[in-house]
Amino acid sequence: MGAELIRTDLCVIGAGSGGLSVAAGAVQMGARVVLVEGGEMGGDCLNHGCVPSKALIAAAHHAHAMAAGAPFGIAPVAPEIDYGVVKDHVAQVIAAIAPHDSQERFEGLGVRVIRHWARFTGPREIEAGPCRIRARRFVIATGSRPALPPIPGLDRVPHHTNETIFALRQRPYHLIVIGGGPIGMEMAQAHRRLGSRVTVIEADRVLAREEPELAALVRDRLCAEGVEIVEGAGVTAVAGTEGALSISLADGRRFAGSHLLVAAGRAPNLGGLGLEAARVAHSAAGVTVNAGLRSSNRRIYAIGDAAGQGQYTHLAGYHAGVVIRSALLALPARVRGDHIPRATYTDPELAHVGLTEAAARESLGAGVAVFTVPLAGNDRAQAMRRTDGMIKLIVHRGRPVGVGIAAPQAGELIAPWALAVANRLKLRAMADTVLPYPTLGEIGKRAAGAYFSPKLFDNALLKRVVRLIQRILP
Repeated sequence: MGAELIRTDLCVIGAGSGGLSVAAGAVQMGARVVLVEGGEMGGDCLNHGCVPSKALIAAAHHAHAMAAGAPFGIAPVAPEIDYGVVKDHVAQVIAAIAPHDSQERFEGLGVRVIRHWARFTGPREIEAGPCRIRARRFVIATGSRPALPPIPGLDRVPHHTNETIFALRQRPYHLIVIGGGPIGMEMAQAHRRLGSRVTVIEADRVLAREEPELAALVRDRLCAEGVEIVEGAGVTAVAGTEGALSISLADGRRFAGSHLLVAAGRAPNLGGLGLEAARVAHSAAGVTVNAGLRSSNRRIYAIGDAAGQGQYTHLAGYHAGVVIRSALLALPARVRGDHIPRATYTDPELAHVGLTEAAARESLGAGVAVFTVPLAGNDRAQAMRRTDGMIKLIVHRGRPVGVGIAAPQAGELIAPWALAVANRLKLRAMADTVLPYPTLGEIGKRAAGAYFSPKLFDNALLKRVVRLIQRILP
């Protein structure tokens, strides 16, 4: 019996956040949609990334709070942590969200869901299990996977990535983390707060993409909580078995640990797709796309991690909107990257949108002004005894072009700045906004005020005008 031939308007390959957004939007706008997924519905974010990591971080926060109440007159209590129950909590959070991403929900919307791996057999057709799918347009939304660095011995040593660490039921005695990026730092702090000894090894500096002074605040907090951080030394070899691992560094140092987590970056999931048969150009970074996310085959788009433009769930969602505009409505659509925020959910959190100071000075040249405001001047932070943070505001011609925040809830505090950068608002929009008191968000308004203060309070001409007006007023 021959394969079933399915003809459709849009075929989405990958049921992660980006692919699901495209499928849901397209079918509800009247298109015929086929969604192909060989793995888990919801992709990495739901099953192995954003959702389980934030659930684990939430549990770790509660454990830490029990031992951190002394400044408030609350006697510290050593938490009794049942690591297996913590993982039950993680699984329950995933299960609570999973129905939104489920096959049943999407079939209820009218999407044809095929649970097989996809492979292009030509420029406009794929095979997926017993089906051949011919579509007007395809969207590659296959996400990414953990990248394993070429460390001698790694292939012979038991190790974890984000795809396996959340299934671990026994608490690691000593977790060694290779990689000091967002995933590595989040998992390091969470496991330390849950009772593990933790060592982070980073060949460069931790959180190297972030503003150095903001990254330092996060680094110092983790160190204060007992996380051992080793920077500027690459791993040259790993050996041993689970429970007795040995990590060798380029400078000759060696570390022993019980468990190993590799968090050294990610690589796009493009293997087995048959991109050559589809005449789709690609590289190790992902599918090569233009400003409209179209590949070298005009019928095929790529979004999210597969497009090699950033590895964030919210970026994939943004890409989905661009593709829907182009593929369904035949309207011009181009992506931009200057307004995409990012956040690292350590404590304090670290969030950023727009340009860093170094990038702003390089690309915009003269006229870049930088203002930093410490959290210590914020009354809500004082009440919370959480003054270890700051905001860094980068301004060019009266417009915010970059903002970094290291503070509690920085992922929330970045929201108005993401709005400002995305819509190219003038800084006065923030300065003129009235915020409730006392809130951490006031730090943003204070940063905007730092830009305008010299114009108001250090202006000799303005002072003369005010004195003149005061003399002539009745």
